[in-house]
Amino acid sequence: MTAAENACYTLINAPTDAEPPTEIQLKQDLERGDVRTKTETLKKVIYMILNGEKMPSLLMTIIRFVLPLQDHTIKKLLLIFWEIVPKTHPDGKLLQEMILVCDAYRKDLQHPNEFIRGSTLRFLCKLKEPELLEPLMPAIRACLEHRHSYVRRNAVLAIFTIFKNFDFLIPDAPELIHNFLEQEQDASCKRNAFMMLIHADQERALDYLSTCIDQVHTFNDILQLVIVELIYKVCHANPSERARFIRCIYNLLNSSSPAVRYEAAGTLVTLSSAPTAVKAAAVCYIELILKESDNNVKLIVLDRLIGLRDVPAHERVLQDLVMDILRVLSAPDLEVRKKTLQLALELVSSRNIEEMVLYLKKEVSKTHNTGEHEDTGKYRQLLVRTLHSCSVKFPDVAATIIPVLMEFLSDKNELAAADVLVFVREAIQRYEQLRPLILGKLLEVFPQIKAVKIHRAALWILGEYCTTTEDIQSVINELRMALGDLPIVDVELKKAAGEAEEDDKAVPTGQRLVTEMGTYATQSALISSSKKSDNDNRPPLRGYLLDGDFFVGASLATTLTKLALRYIHLTKDAKKQNSFVAEAMFIMASVLHLGKSGLAKNNINDDDLDCIALCLKVLSERSPLMVQIFNEGCRESLQTMLQAKQQEERETQKSYRKKGLTIQADDPINFVQLLNKAELGSQEDQLALSLSLAMGQTQKKESTDISSSKLNKVTQLTGFSDPVYAEAYVHVNQYDIVLDVLIVNQTSDTLQNCTLELATLGDLKLVEKPQPVTMAPHDFCNIKANVKVASTENGIIFGNIVYDVSGAANDRNVVVLNDIHIDVMDYIIPASCTDSEFRQMWAEFEWENKVTVNTNIADLNTYLKHLIQSTNMKCLTPDKALKGQCGFMAANLYAKSIFGEDALANLSVEKPYNSAPETPVVGHIRIRAKSQGMALSLGDKINMSQKVDKSKLPTED
Repeated sequence: MTAAENACYTLINAPTDAEPPTEIQLKQDLERGDVRTKTETLKKVIYMILNGEKMPSLLMTIIRFVLPLQDHTIKKLLLIFWEIVPKTHPDGKLLQEMILVCDAYRKDLQHPNEFIRGSTLRFLCKLKEPELLEPLMPAIRACLEHRHSYVRRNAVLAIFTIFKNFDFLIPDAPELIHNFLEQEQDASCKRNAFMMLIHADQERALDYLSTCIDQVHTFNDILQLVIVELIYKVCHANPSERARFIRCIYNLLNSSSPAVRYEAAGTLVTLSSAPTAVKAAAVCYIELILKESDNNVKLIVLDRLIGLRDVPAHERVLQDLVMDILRVLSAPDLEVRKKTLQLALELVSSRNIEEMVLYLKKEVSKTHNTGEHEDTGKYRQLLVRTLHSCSVKFPDVAATIIPVLMEFLSDKNELAAADVLVFVREAIQRYEQLRPLILGKLLEVFPQIKAVKIHRAALWILGEYCTTTEDIQSVINELRMALGDLPIVDVELKKAAGEAEEDDKAVPTGQRLVTEMGTYATQSALISSSKKSDNDNRPPLRGYLLDGDFFVGASLATTLTKLALRYIHLTKDAKKQNSFVAEAMFIMASVLHLGKSGLAKNNINDDDLDCIALCLKVLSERSPLMVQIFNEGCRESLQTMLQAKQQEERETQKSYRKKGLTIQADDPINFVQLLNKAELGSQEDQLALSLSLAMGQTQKKESTDISSSKLNKVTQLTGFSDPVYAEAYVHVNQYDIVLDVLIVNQTSDTLQNCTLELATLGDLKLVEKPQPVTMAPHDFCNIKANVKVASTENGIIFGNIVYDVSGAANDRNVVVLNDIHIDVMDYIIPASCTDSEFRQMWAEFEWENKVTVNTNIADLNTYLKHLIQSTNMKCLTPDKALKGQCGFMAANLYAKSIFGEDALANLSVEKPYNSAPETPVVGHIRIRAKSQGMALSLGDKINMSQKVDKSKLPTED
């Protein structure tokens, strides 16, 4: 059973019998049963006809025993039955029994009950037989004067449909509806009548609108929406009419309906590019975002605002509305806030940057006052990044931003604090005049930092940029307080022994041991209630070291080495130099002793041990090369990294920026009338190219290739020798798929009830069942079907075409269609994230798909480029790290779907050792995603695209 039949079956709530009843049983139930039995039997009949059963003998039985009944449920089921039952002979002539049905329709159109009248009028909109409609026209006209609005508005729809399909049945329909519209008071009836005039006789619609244009703001919202549609169509077809209706659109911006205001704002921008019009539309969008509670609505309207910003002429107008746009930050949704901050950052100028910074500072204070929420930490991170970008874009406000951001260093959330340190590191390198302010503030908040990662980064900044003896001495004082009493091992052992004696031996004291190296070790750990409180009161760096995190010890050693070497250069007193160096080496030796003593939870690893030992050696020898590396090399590396980052950001902005036509003031102007024939030919070529660009075509030579044209998305559904040929153009919108199916009748017969039946596999949903059509011999038609998409997964659309042949007595014919595979790549777009975010998502995502590399590509970089091109992912690994030929490659890839789903990939490939140049690369690709379907779909896409034609591989730019 197809999805369309299943939907109809659910609609009429048909029972599921093990065996379908015979035609004789159905006939007996319809003749002798009561109302309830006839209702259930009629449902079974409808269900069986939908499944392809003919049952012509039941037609007269239903006319005799069911049609005269006045039960409303049976009346509704009969309308469904008459819609699907065959109404013509095989030769195309109308059945004689339909004359009786037509008389019943006429009686229902004159029925005193408004429900029966209205539902019958709605059913008449679906009739395609003019012989049945012609006797009913007087009754349909009379329904326009019925007392109930339900009947009148359905009568308008019936007249509209009949006029559109068979205008000869009611040639005066536009005039009739125009007169009806002038007298009608009900909003829904006026809306239907006005909509008909828009499509049937636009001049009459404009005449009516001109008589009531000053009262449009008092109309109902459904009528206002139709008026906006009319104005949009008229002004696009005839631009000279814009001045006539621009005032009306302005009035509709103040409508009580959000939908009307949204459509009016979009129409206003298309009709006029004046600054006042753009500002009015933007203000309307902002008010909609603030008042609407649905996050999807907020995101859609935000996209409209972003679209306004993309037009260069509108950007200056939106710059004055930055503070109004920032009001959207009151929305609780993180995605809305993210888009708002990004839009405000792109629009902010030197005129309002200070106001924006003040507003963001208030938002920062709000995040501290409110309780910890799921998205509070991420919102703080967004605020930090925005303020960071503001300081880079406008250096004058950096001094105002830095004290605010420094407060985040004491935050428990590492996300915001890490971003602050990235900003501080960049600011202290770029702006020398701010270094005293930054160092002072950093020393002030250093004891309040709670995360080891933040402490390590802060140590690096202090060690790198403290260049005066006062600053160096301040750092040493802070480090003494953060480490506590030294040496660490002796102090901790004495403290442990003293606590054991004061604890009345409640817990056995660990026996002190001496190893072969002369270091201390303990046989058992002391656990007491006082111990827990001591752990909470330990200095931060000391606590990290006792917990076994000696990476911070290596960072501490590097910082002390830099400070000591710089102190030696600044101070000429040898005694002070030796004292400072001795203290630094004593701290490092104490950390090494602790790492080997076994007193910490974990022993020191070899990497940290070698780093601290190297620092001790550097301070003892002080060779010129090592002094140059510690004092200058680290800062040069940071400067190189910042320059590479700036270059990448500029290239990214340049790729997103729209290319415009640049004309110099002294360029000559070419007049076609003054050109000779040779020049005229080239000018005509340029005109042809401009026309092709205007029509959405490209001037590249590759445009002639079928892979870069719309024909690439055409899927052949049937064979060329089938009686019905079908092909579909698959158009992927943001959240749905539109199938434009071309059906060609290749026979010499008339095909009746030709129906496209579709079903879906995957997270796809068919919106509505396509309507059946009648096709003449060798005729063709286009049928559109909408499919909703709910997630990023590979989907399959399948089905068949069923039809009746005019004049044939056999059953319905069926043509099975080829499957349409929906590519997951249509919903994935390249995106970027920081290394920390990538690692965090990699640890959080639970679904992983490991794909083995099986390709014929022999070059590592070529394979990476082919993978990026095939998966729409972005390579996060810098280009400099991928250059060269070392025999192996590792790269991180990232992409995001239009539904907000993240996709991560790690590529690890290598060239086999001592292999021939044409030997393919080997390795694997690990994919991680939050959903299983995303990970599996990406893996399938990679597997399908690994073997390629080498002539089509991406080449070096």
